Amino acid sequence: MRLRSAVLVALLTGLTATAAAAQETENHLRALAAGYKASFLCSGMFDANRTQAQVEAEELSRIYPEYRPIAPTMTAAVDAKARTVSVPFAPNMPPRIAAWRPLLGCSQLPIGARPEAIGALPRLDLAPPALDGRPWPMGDARAEAPKLTMAVSTALSHATAAAFDRKTYGEGADTTGVVIVQNGRIIAERYRDGFDLHTSSRTWSAAKSITGTLVGIAVKQGLVQVDAPARIPEWSRPGDPRAAITLADLMHMGSGLYSEKRGNRTDMIYFGGTAVTEKATAMPLEAPPGKRWKYANDDTLLIVRSLRAALGDDRRYLALPFQELFWKIGMTHTTPETDWAGNYVMSSQVWTTPRDLARLGMLYLNDGVWNGERILPEGWARFVATPAPAQPEPATRTGHGYGAQFWLLGPKQGLPEGTYAAEGSQGQFLIIVPSERLVIVRRGLDGLAPGEAQFDIDAFSRDVIAALKARGV
Repeated sequence: MRLRSAVLVALLTGLTATAAAAQETENHLRALAAGYKASFLCSGMFDANRTQAQVEAEELSRIYPEYRPIAPTMTAAVDAKARTVSVPFAPNMPPRIAAWRPLLGCSQLPIGARPEAIGALPRLDLAPPALDGRPWPMGDARAEAPKLTMAVSTALSHATAAAFDRKTYGEGADTTGVVIVQNGRIIAERYRDGFDLHTSSRTWSAAKSITGTLVGIAVKQGLVQVDAPARIPEWSRPGDPRAAITLADLMHMGSGLYSEKRGNRTDMIYFGGTAVTEKATAMPLEAPPGKRWKYANDDTLLIVRSLRAALGDDRRYLALPFQELFWKIGMTHTTPETDWAGNYVMSSQVWTTPRDLARLGMLYLNDGVWNGERILPEGWARFVATPAPAQPEPATRTGHGYGAQFWLLGPKQGLPEGTYAAEGSQGQFLIIVPSERLVIVRRGLDGLAPGEAQFDIDAFSRDVIAALKARGV
């Protein structure tokens, strides 16, 4: 008993020390800024096929405030043939490096790693299906929009156009794409200059809903149970209290784990080249699991860590999103990225198109069935849209509630009961309105700091629904 107690005390002491607030140094801040620049240039150029000038002028002009004085002063070296980006940050250290791989997109090397480490990055050898020549929704050959009355089409066109005017739905809000689907057909679609139907962009936290979808697939396949403890190997030592955290706790943002920054920004993982299995698994408890709601990237990262452990086969784990979800529903322009240790960073680092997000919404409108095949368990759509046991403060996200890796909307926002959404920074929105058989996707490049331009998705969704109801569509 004494030995067991000593082990527990040592474990808890170590966890507390690990989670102690780190002191920022100038070199570390520069390393993060360089990683930010390398990562966004790599993904923007090689996932989204945008030019270096486009990414620097847009995605890299709207970054976290603390990196804005630093990143623009750094010169990036792009190797288009090798598909790598290197950004020097200190004279006595190797540059920060991001390297692209087929299917898995860009991964950052750890701070201090040299170019030869690129060869050790995880890779996936799969041949994607050629679906672009097929009709919507499996491909993008044509949209097959239904015939709408003149009044409806005019009102819908006005609302869609207003989403791009940088004024109606938020002063300065910058919309890059809108797709609206009703009854499985695209009824409105528009992109701004520099973007089209095949231009992917970072989902930010809308990726969390993709993670929630992969959990559903794993549940259907009998790999996991949402009410069972999450399988986190780093928590397997006897006496670790975090071993009681369930997958449902993580999906509901109810892990009770400590996070270092507001919103659990996880910059060390996103821009610092730190592996999920080093950082996200290290946080200690600060509240009982399942009793407190706190938005946390780590909770989603731990879900994906649990899926990797449950599969027990890294190739199968890396192939899972493609073979069991994306390619089954036509999401062939979606790239989930990994860290250097092979963990999907699926709390944010997924690059996808508006049409691909719309396909995900359609899957949920059909309760997880696509072309006659059940991909998600029966009732999974109801599960993710059911309020979590603990809820956000009313002021959070203009009163949006929370389900299981999806946000909840409804009458408080002037929208139909049962509306739910995937939402991410810079205005990434997938709105699912079951009562209207409607999916609304808005992608953007809004501000990242408090007080900066934000798109009013509630107002836009209300206007779209009003336009469709004008003549009973």
